[in-house]
Amino acid sequence: MSIFSLLLLASLLPHLTFTAHVGIVNGTEAKPNSRPYMVSLQIKGHHNCGGFLISDEFVLTAAHCQKKNMILTAVIGAHDLKNENEGSVRIGVKSYHKHPKYSSDSHKNDIMLLRLEKKVKLSQNVEPISLIKNKTGIKSGTVCSVAGWGRLQTKGSVSDRLMEANVKILKDRQCEKKWKGSVKYSITTMMCAYGRGGSCKGDSGGPLVCGKSAVGVTSFGDFNVCNLPEHPNVYTKISAYLKWIHKIIKNVK
Repeated sequence: MSIFSLLLLASLLPHLTFTAHVGIVNGTEAKPNSRPYMVSLQIKGHHNCGGFLISDEFVLTAAHCQKKNMILTAVIGAHDLKNENEGSVRIGVKSYHKHPKYSSDSHKNDIMLLRLEKKVKLSQNVEPISLIKNKTGIKSGTVCSVAGWGRLQTKGSVSDRLMEANVKILKDRQCEKKWKGSVKYSITTMMCAYGRGGSCKGDSGGPLVCGKSAVGVTSFGDFNVCNLPEHPNVYTKISAYLKWIHKIIKNVK
C-alpha cells in the first residue's frame, strides 16, 4: 500500500493514525494524579519515554529508552508536564540496569530498571504500582489500560498532559501470527494488546496495567502506523522477569 493510500485511509478511519515505533492515540486525558506511579523520563528537559515507580527508589521502563548513554531525568508526580506549579519532582538517575540480554535488533528483553539518585517521598500523588505476581500471565480478552505523554497521532506532537486508553489482551498465538515476518515474536517474554486507543511514540517504557498491577512494559508497535490492528502493540511480559527484577533491587548498593 502506498503512503498516499495510507494517509487517505487515516483520514477516513479516525482510529488509525501514524509513527515510527511505539501519547496515546485516541485516548482520553487521565484524571490528574490518578496514576501516581507514572514517570516521565526526560532528556534535557524534554519528554523521551514513560516509566513507572515500583518502589520509592526504582523505576521500571524499556531498555531502548536509553540510547548512546544519554542521561535521563525522572519527573515524578506529574500530570501536565508544562505546569511547574503542580508539585512534581525531578530526580536524576543514579544507575541504569538494562537486561543483560537486551537486543535492540530483535526487541527481546526490552526492560530496564533505573535507580534514582535519592528516594522519592511517597504521597497521594506519588505511589509505586505493584507488579504482577502470577507467573502464568494474564488471560486473553482481559481489558487493561495504558497511559503516557507520547504522541497523540503518528506524526503529531506529544501530549503535555497524561493520556490513557483501554486495551484488550490478545492471545499469544494471535500476537505471534500477526507479527510473523516482521519481528521474532517471543511468546514467553512478550504480550500484545489492542484497543481503539493505544500507545504511540513517546509512550515506550510505560506500564500495561491490568487491575491494580503492572503486567507489561510498553516496547514497540508498527514502525509506520501507531496502534495498527494488523500489528498490535507489544509489551515486555513482566512475569518473565520477576526474578531478575527482585535480584537487581536486592543487590544494588
